[in-house]
Amino acid sequence: MPKLKSHRGAAKRFSLTGTGKIKRSKAYASHILTKKTRKRKRSLRKTGVLHKRDTTGIKKLMPYV
Repeated sequence: MPKLKSHRGAAKRFSLTGTGKIKRSKAYASHILTKKTRKRKRSLRKTGVLHKRDTTGIKKLMPYV
């Protein structure tokens, strides 16, 4: 069997934690920032963890990560 290619779009967006969870960046932080509060923009900078239900599909896209 040849090696599987990882989905490059998914590999750029997601990364794995040490415990096997998948880290993601939060949406809605790129533009139209004037109407968003400081607190909201600050929390958008932090990374989130992908929901357990979605992890199997993303792990299939990144077989070696």
